[in-house]
Amino acid sequence: MRAAERAGTFQLAGAAEGQSLVFSQPLSFWGGIDAATGDIIDHSHPGLGQNVAGKILVMPSGRGSSSASSVLAEAIRKGTAPAGILMERPDPILAVGAIVAEFLYGISMPLVVCDISGVVSGERIAIDVGEDGKARVTL
Repeated sequence: MRAAERAGTFQLAGAAEGQSLVFSQPLSFWGGIDAATGDIIDHSHPGLGQNVAGKILVMPSGRGSSSASSVLAEAIRKGTAPAGILMERPDPILAVGAIVAEFLYGISMPLVVCDISGVVSGERIAIDVGEDGKARVTL
């Protein structure tokens, strides 16, 4: 791990750690992720066949249907969701899915808006709450 920290804004606060899975284009959870396995099933996405379970998913934003929130909530319930998500832009649809999963199942998955430039797949990333209450991302 290269000891670099970035500040971010939580859409949903929490702590997580995992290996990064970085995409330059958004991923939709509706039709893009198999909630039963965590596999990317969107044939038009460069991540096709990769698995998001337990990873820190890094992408510019979410994409797509409002139904993506229900797929994310189900993946969180099943343990097949990312451990956390870092994005350049806020995504209210993914935030709803993560908030619903925390409310219904008591399982939280941090969702952070921050600078994702220079993050590469395979890095170990830790997300936690800084003393100021803001997101702290350690690479």
